[in-house]
Amino acid sequence: MRKLLLASVGLVALVATGVAVAHGIEGARTPSAVAGTFSATGSNVTTKTCTTAANKTITMTNGTYTGTSSGDASLTGNVTLRARSVINTTDDVGTVSGSLKIDGGSGGSTTMAAFSGVYDSGTVVGLAVGRGHQSSFFGNLSATFAASSGFTNGKIGGGTAPGYAVQFGTDSCNASNTTSEHSSARGTISALSTTSITVAGLTCAIPSDQSSDVNSKYKTGDTVQIQCSYANGASTLTSIGSKGSGSSSSHAGKKNAGRDAKSGNRHGKRHH
Repeated sequence: MRKLLLASVGLVALVATGVAVAHGIEGARTPSAVAGTFSATGSNVTTKTCTTAANKTITMTNGTYTGTSSGDASLTGNVTLRARSVINTTDDVGTVSGSLKIDGGSGGSTTMAAFSGVYDSGTVVGLAVGRGHQSSFFGNLSATFAASSGFTNGKIGGGTAPGYAVQFGTDSCNASNTTSEHSSARGTISALSTTSITVAGLTCAIPSDQSSDVNSKYKTGDTVQIQCSYANGASTLTSIGSKGSGSSSSHAGKKNAGRDAKSGNRHGKRHH
């Protein structure tokens, strides 16, 4: 059964450079096998989704996940993972990476590590590298993972799940541009309800929080000017005012009313 190995930085350098055992071996510390299990639930998770040119749905999630870890002393305590996942949900593959902290509490040790792993069909498998109490550590990490809920059946060392591999190609998400158009109409109100208004053939939806105000001030047959915005296939009322009045009875907010009032004042000064 594979376990997490505790090792000193000096030993890592020795292995990485291929230095002969006879040179500098006096500074090497003894590796010892440790293992732990953990679970963590999402408490602050944000998600963005897009679709690539190849019609693949990509979900990017940043989250903080908290829970508990148990096992050897250096891997026992409250665990916090800050993870970023990029997952192709169409094929159910991707990557999960971030930081891991295990706080042993008063009198206990604190272990901190960076981790990076491959996600495949609900399982993430990767490598954690960090520092414990007066030591560095390296270990396999695996868990069942759902970006919205968190990590379950987590293992650090102790026989982690089989690993996978992914590659990133040239297909990527393109920024989506939301187009917005505006339209206006002057004339009599031919239809008015709690949800929409029609003036001179232009029908616009009335925002629910402004429906009562519009219906209390206007009725079918009144002469008005309306302005509407068009986005995502729908026209929505943004302002309404009596035709020819110097001020606006607008349900779209104080800014529209202020603009119409200033316009009326300017016209008034010209006539004096």
